[in-house]
Amino acid sequence: MAKHKLTTKEYLLPFILITSLFFLWGIAHGMVDTLNKHFQEILHLSKSQSGMIQFAIYMAYFIMALPAGYFMRKFGYRKGIVFGLSLFGAGALLIASTTSFESFWLFLIFLFLLGCGLATLETAANPYTTKLGPKESAERRINFSQSFNGLAWVLGPLIGLFIYGNQGAAPGEKLSSLILPYTVIGLVVLSVAVLFIRTPLPEIEEEENSYDAAKGNRNLETFHKKPLIRQQHFVLGVIAQFSYVAAQTGIFSYLINFVTDASQNPHFDVGYGPYFLSIGFALFMIGRMSGSYLMNFIKPNRMLALYALICCLLLPVVCAGLGWTSLIALYGVFFFMSIMFPTIFAMGIKDLGPKTKKASSFLVMSIVGGAVFPPVMGWIADVYNMSVGFFAPIPFFVYILFYALRGHRVKYA
Repeated sequence: MAKHKLTTKEYLLPFILITSLFFLWGIAHGMVDTLNKHFQEILHLSKSQSGMIQFAIYMAYFIMALPAGYFMRKFGYRKGIVFGLSLFGAGALLIASTTSFESFWLFLIFLFLLGCGLATLETAANPYTTKLGPKESAERRINFSQSFNGLAWVLGPLIGLFIYGNQGAAPGEKLSSLILPYTVIGLVVLSVAVLFIRTPLPEIEEEENSYDAAKGNRNLETFHKKPLIRQQHFVLGVIAQFSYVAAQTGIFSYLINFVTDASQNPHFDVGYGPYFLSIGFALFMIGRMSGSYLMNFIKPNRMLALYALICCLLLPVVCAGLGWTSLIALYGVFFFMSIMFPTIFAMGIKDLGPKTKKASSFLVMSIVGGAVFPPVMGWIADVYNMSVGFFAPIPFFVYILFYALRGHRVKYA
């Protein structure tokens, strides 16, 4: 494949600022994925009940994505980003200020508000990143930005270590360890919102010109007139994104349960759980960074197909209860999942021109897969054991394999 620049000089500063957003919401997600086991211990929840943490934050994506897309079509990317940061910061500060109630449901409500902010940011930042440079390097560019999301996910569980240090707290103080991290996050996020208010960003018009000359010299006008529901690569991409986020969230949420489950060999004390999650996220970040580089030479859809196939092969090893071999296989899944979200996103909005913002809303909306699947995976683990629960994501990766091989193709006719 021919090399193309990651971005251009005129878009360098906006690209840096937008990439910082990926880091911020990565911190939020990395912390959330440490909380399942913590709330199971502190508030005596089952695995399926603790899965409501993911349900709350990812259901926010489902509910907020379309309003966020409408907001940006009316007011532009920059105001959409400021709005998203405001919701994000407010949710974090409200979580910090209400810990004394020790209410799991109150925590979920404010986590939902925080998730609405994250949904708005993702609706803005993911498509905006694909436009900040040559069209040919869109998949590389979004993978590069998402690499910083992966870096933040490494740090999130380490913050979780501070939260886990509160296991023996007295009544009324069981959730007090949430105060400092969520207060700091809220204040930082609101400060970044002020920075975006004061920094002008280019408002990029969606392309309406003809597609690649290799496809002929026809105009995209007829193609763009087709409703989104008839854009096959987009519709199948929404299903692929739902499948990916469902699988990813389940795997991320229950890694700590996997390594601390008494039926596993080896198994570890719960206090060490965030370390294991952080290692997984480090591999995830390395996968994204290396994937962004490899896309210089390998077509993104081929990489996506290969990585999905490898995940399908590794998960049965995870489920087999082979001790360290199963744990290493699970870490392999972390690595090979890494490129999936940004690559599917870029493929799903390809050549949609003026419909890009609306399409992005639906792709972010499909993140609801992360809301519905963790409770199901937790229920399987409650009924059987955590190893058996890792069978559940396999069909999702099979579908992603199909999308990478055939479903991603844009049909202009």
